[in-house]
Amino acid sequence: MDFDNSKPIYLQIVDFFYENILKKRWNGDERIPSVREMAMMVEVNPNTAIRAFNYLQDLEVIYNKRGIGYFISPDGYDKVLEVKKREFMKETLPDVFKKMKLLNIEFKEVESSFENYKTDEDHEKK
Repeated sequence: MDFDNSKPIYLQIVDFFYENILKKRWNGDERIPSVREMAMMVEVNPNTAIRAFNYLQDLEVIYNKRGIGYFISPDGYDKVLEVKKREFMKETLPDVFKKMKLLNIEFKEVESSFENYKTDEDHEKK
């Protein structure tokens, strides 16, 4: 995994979880990789991985069955969707609006591009 120096690594692992949940690669009540497996998968110290797991447990996105492993919460998808929508609306969208205003881009232009993006399957493979 390629890490961005501007964001803590454990939060980037959390984002990795979010993406897998939102793309429905991991579903509710499905077992996920262990802390050790995740640490090896993304090439980090297990302490960094456990920090991500603890963060996700605090948000009730995942839960632990002692002796069995970690699982996605039954409503994990909904919780992640809520968190990511809120983050997008508060952090990402204001920057997009600022750039649109500076570049004199109308919403209709963006809407058309977004509709094309949604029908283009190539972006889904990333």
